[in-house]
Amino acid sequence: MTQLSVNINKFATLRNARGGDIPDVLKVAKDLEGFGAQGITVHPRPDERHIRYQDARDLKPLVKTELNIEGNPIPKFIDLVLEVKPQQVTLVPDAEDAITSNAGWDTLTHKDFLCEVIGTFKKAGIRTSLFIDPVAKMVEGAADTGTDRIELYTEEYARTFKTGDLSGIEPYAEAAGVAERLGLGINAGHDLNLDNIRYLKEKIPQILEVSIGHALVCEAIYLGLENVVNMYLHRLR
Repeated sequence: MTQLSVNINKFATLRNARGGDIPDVLKVAKDLEGFGAQGITVHPRPDERHIRYQDARDLKPLVKTELNIEGNPIPKFIDLVLEVKPQQVTLVPDAEDAITSNAGWDTLTHKDFLCEVIGTFKKAGIRTSLFIDPVAKMVEGAADTGTDRIELYTEEYARTFKTGDLSGIEPYAEAAGVAERLGLGINAGHDLNLDNIRYLKEKIPQILEVSIGHALVCEAIYLGLENVVNMYLHRLR
């Protein structure tokens, strides 16, 4: 079975918008595990606009499944990961002002840098994954860095699937085949949702883990909206 790691950044966005601790991201993480999630993902950014660095520290002793910390390996991020020692670190080349991740690594251009960072994390016993586009030469470059896994950046797949074009899965399946032959584990994430996740799994059964946050939270709000409204009405009668 492909494992589900839930990205809880969006819960932190809601908390930060109002101040205080509602929703409590620590309780959210524990509840998600109780509901069956097999991992918790956080992506702290330098401005801490959603998940804060302290959240990552506080989550480590609470998460009983797998803690995955993702982000751009700037010095502050590297220090955090080495302090917290999550089960997995996912390296993402996002700019500090990026709203969300929007590109995979050029594993050829940044090979030396990635080798150094990955080596540092692996010495600390932390599994590493590289966020990359579904391009064979980038997968091959990833293998040369010493990473344990890649995470396929699935935004383009999600976009084409939404239009009814199922051929968008093809480069992902090809990239996954290259990764498998090279001995790399395969994760996937970005814009995956209830509509497109099954087809992805059917076509790339070797995916070990998906990381889903924004869509899952939006779907949870909508699918639970009627129930909550009726709970309020019941209490007001």
